[in-house]
Amino acid sequence: MGRGGALSDSVVRKAFLAYAYVLIWITLSFTVIVYNKYILDKKMYNWPYPISLTMIHMAFSSSLAFLLVRVLRLVEPVSMSRELYISSVVPIGALYALSLWLSNSAYIYLSVSFIQMLKALMPVAVYSIGILFKKDPFRSDTMVNMLSISLGVAIAAYGEARFDSWGVFLQLGAVAFEATRLVMIQILLTSKGISLNPITSLYYVAPCCFAFLSLPWIFVEYPVLKESSSFHFDFVIFGTNSLCAFALNLAVFLLVGKTSALTMNVAGVVKDWLLIAFSWSVIKDTVTPINLFGYFVAFLGVAYYNHSKLQALKAAEAQKKAAQADEESGRLLEEREGDGLGRKNESQD
Repeated sequence: MGRGGALSDSVVRKAFLAYAYVLIWITLSFTVIVYNKYILDKKMYNWPYPISLTMIHMAFSSSLAFLLVRVLRLVEPVSMSRELYISSVVPIGALYALSLWLSNSAYIYLSVSFIQMLKALMPVAVYSIGILFKKDPFRSDTMVNMLSISLGVAIAAYGEARFDSWGVFLQLGAVAFEATRLVMIQILLTSKGISLNPITSLYYVAPCCFAFLSLPWIFVEYPVLKESSSFHFDFVIFGTNSLCAFALNLAVFLLVGKTSALTMNVAGVVKDWLLIAFSWSVIKDTVTPINLFGYFVAFLGVAYYNHSKLQALKAAEAQKKAAQADEESGRLLEEREGDGLGRKNESQD
């Protein structure tokens, strides 16, 4: 009875912590998205400078990551040569810079709810680019599923009340660059045995990302900011916004490390529905029935995709365990045969 009670308490505690990690991640992700929208939207805080905002995030994250890795030494750095950094981290930093720049720019033109609907195309982009770089095999059933997600997003776009073609172009570009970045991480880092957690990732990637963003910033936003004498840097607004963005990276590490990447995908679906509801009820963005129907079709496709990935992971894990069991059985059999042969030789002597 005592053991059963202790086991039950342990299970309850693990479940409670898992839900706590999910809640923290959803809250921070929700906050960062809404906060960025508030700062960039011309009808709200009215500071439509996405490159500058992203550079502030990168400078803040670089500083804190350097503090944690080099000064406080709370996180171990990864052993990395200059050649490896240039060939692997720099391309990933460039893709990350483009993804953040375009995704933040989209908030100026599109509603929060519609942006979440367009983000449902991420599995489609990742799978397509994975095929292009020969990281994923072509499967007709998976491609049909990708087409169903694309169809759902197309229906949602058709029903969008505030459709802006430039905003859609920016968000689709952000999805494409982010998907390419995820595939390139597998090719350039994971395949070489290099694993970066969110802190070491920011430590290496954020300064590179800042450097890439500074190039378009000099020509696109700096001249406008220079002429805008009315602007004064609000340390409270931009400080808390940057802190939330940094905390979100920590929450990703916590959620994936303590649960799984699949849990984060499921939590992401819950977050998207919450953002759509918030966008409609609080920000007063228009969400049409066609919007919701299209996103629901895309949601079903994404849910089936996640389910297929889970089944594939379970099958791979079962196959791995079976192979280990066969190897162990073979080793024990060889030991027994060796012992029997040794005893036979002793009896003959």
